Amino acid sequence: MGAISRRRALLALGGTAAVAGGLEWMAPGVASAADDAYPSNTALYADPALTEGVDYGRRYRRHAASQQDQGPFPQTTILALHGGGIELGTSELGLAVAGYHPATMAATAPAHDYWMFEGLRRSGNSELHVTATHCDDPVAVLLAAGATRVVSLHGCTTQQAGLPANTQAVLVGGLDATLKGRLLTAFQNAGVQAVDAAGATDLGGTDPRNICNRTFTGAGAQLELTTPLRDAMFGTNTAAERKNTTTDLFWRFVAATRTALS
Repeated sequence: MGAISRRRALLALGGTAAVAGGLEWMAPGVASAADDAYPSNTALYADPALTEGVDYGRRYRRHAASQQDQGPFPQTTILALHGGGIELGTSELGLAVAGYHPATMAATAPAHDYWMFEGLRRSGNSELHVTATHCDDPVAVLLAAGATRVVSLHGCTTQQAGLPANTQAVLVGGLDATLKGRLLTAFQNAGVQAVDAAGATDLGGTDPRNICNRTFTGAGAQLELTTPLRDAMFGTNTAAERKNTTTDLFWRFVAATRTALS
């Protein structure tokens, strides 16, 4: 798809949309694409046993070019592929990094485009995991394809990250080497432990098919936050209260990510 076609497709999405309802890896449950119950978002949406707004939800916002921080094309898209009850905390982080308070939706400039898929069940949300290389939601694909920068937020266990138990850390991956470097520096300056995910085969986000890399430039960034790090970002880590009990650590992480994008 050429640049003009991408832009036209993005414009067709409209300014804002939300579907009823409420990171390639997840805290225990699904550990790889081979373990996923669904081979793609398309297959998940087609399952008659699932109801959107009950089992899962989708939320996105595409801003007009005049609302973007720079350039004629949307410059940045924030993704949370496994939000809600799948990888806890990634929905709230996705909104905040995009410039929206997760509790009030009050906006802070610059605002970035975002897309998220959320598990809404009381339990069993791991079944709704679709790995990042298989994400084919048409809105997510278009938003990523029209962006020069993508940050995709995910959750992992310390075991999956190869780190000691209780380690609060973020693994920084993806094919955008420049953005990766900025993120690593920003997290260090914010007092957040960050690890270059280049050596983490399963969490590195270096597959070109990973949606974080399916950008206008063919590269993006993937952030894998360990469970202890995400737990420490909320005073009450429940579906109802996460957005209302964000901690100082949450906002330091958000500010660091947005600084790297500025």
